[in-house]
Amino acid sequence: MRAWVADLHVHSLLSPCADLEMTPHQIVLAAAEAGIDIVAITDHNASGNVAAAIKAGKQAGVVVLPGMEVETAEEAHLVVLFDSLAALAAWQEIVDAALPPRKNDPSRFGAQMVVDEADEFVAYEERMLLQPTHLTARQVIAEVNRLGGLCIASHVDRPAYSLLGKWGLLLPDCDLHAIEISRRFDCLTYMEANAALLGGFPGVTNSDAHRLIDFFTGPKTVWHIERPTIEEMRLALQGRGGRKVVSGVYLEWRK
Repeated sequence: MRAWVADLHVHSLLSPCADLEMTPHQIVLAAAEAGIDIVAITDHNASGNVAAAIKAGKQAGVVVLPGMEVETAEEAHLVVLFDSLAALAAWQEIVDAALPPRKNDPSRFGAQMVVDEADEFVAYEERMLLQPTHLTARQVIAEVNRLGGLCIASHVDRPAYSLLGKWGLLLPDCDLHAIEISRRFDCLTYMEANAALLGGFPGVTNSDAHRLIDFFTGPKTVWHIERPTIEEMRLALQGRGGRKVVSGVYLEWRK
């Protein structure tokens, strides 16, 4: 068993709200410098920079998990993670079919850029990514489970774009794997205070970084698992076989 420091909610410059410095190459270099073992690139409704991040991660010695932050029909955000690019591609097809055909306005929302592992420009994403899909939260969770992925309710402590904020109550039968607590609160304190609303789901913490400074200073989770796989993470969230998660971990860059 090994302790893996992970940040599973990181935006690249494909997300229009992220800074241009958030390239796949720069993210994995920052992770290597900070001692972060696992990173997930989770852009809004898109995955165009994941393959480049995986290639850059192999060069830097950082594991990059394929992922996405999906906006549901309820305007709630869910982080979804997979083991393979093939599973992510299958998921992207589902999202593409459910994303309204609106064009992005870069002057208003920011550019949406796809780059390669060396941060060379590849293309602009012309679809508007900052919008809800037609998929309900339950549909997202069901499809991600069907594809063998992991589904985490993003920043449930926030009033906007959170599943708890939209539903008011998380029920144990909704088949989530975990909930994410943002940097606004201490994870354990928040979960204890709101236990009646959270459905008994385990809590994790990530940076939700849109800038490199946010990536360095945001909370991480330490996963005590054998290998950096979705199945091992699922077992850790269940506390099985000595596996566990330790949330609310900050690195030495936090001032």
